[in-house]
Amino acid sequence: MASRKGSHQSRGNGDKYSVLLPTYNERENLPLIVWLLVKYFGESGYNYEIIVIDDGSPDGTLEVAEQLQRIYGEDKILLRPRAKKLGLGTAYIHGIKHATGNYVFIMDADLSHHPKFIPEFIEKQREGGYDLVSGTRYRGDGGVYGWDLRRKLISRGANYVTQVLLRPGASDLTGSFRLYRKEVLESLVERCVSKGYVFQMEMIVRARQGNYTVGEVPISFVDRVYGESKLGGNEIVSFLKGLLTLFATT
Repeated sequence: MASRKGSHQSRGNGDKYSVLLPTYNERENLPLIVWLLVKYFGESGYNYEIIVIDDGSPDGTLEVAEQLQRIYGEDKILLRPRAKKLGLGTAYIHGIKHATGNYVFIMDADLSHHPKFIPEFIEKQREGGYDLVSGTRYRGDGGVYGWDLRRKLISRGANYVTQVLLRPGASDLTGSFRLYRKEVLESLVERCVSKGYVFQMEMIVRARQGNYTVGEVPISFVDRVYGESKLGGNEIVSFLKGLLTLFATT
């Protein structure tokens, strides 16, 4: 009851939360993730908008997004599509330009990040006045579900090596469920040069360099419900190359 009381009081404080959802072939997942976002934002009373950034998905993701916009309203669902797949970093830059919130959530649209954690992110940020709150799979009640041993070993190994080399001051560097102050996200994205899985890691490293404060919320990460994972051998090689580049330049 205390949490509900605090969230209702938040309606009048002027804060607004923009959720950036980059999509590519997520027509099955998008209706579910949007419904869950609307549900948890609605229950907690926080002001929000959802910005869908589709990169020319051939499976009709944009058409599904248009239907969702008609259902939930143009004030809550903003469509900012691009003609082709241009990368995660540029998707965030594109989305930020259209965000009207003073705080920005980034998360995956494939249901691996559950919106039920959003109120915890907001409460954590307000308690500590953090510039960035990151979801972590490796502390507290956090965890990973639906991955085979190979993927768990890759993720744990990548996180461990990164901790040793970069000492970033955060427990989960490759996760992509985060809450940023809008101006902080703008600053970090402009400074990052990495692509793929290294991008999220560089964001945390650059945050440390910029003396931004980072809080963490334990989350449960669930492997995508529909569609195929995009993690392959090429991504692993790219991750290692990007990690060594960061180690040499930061």
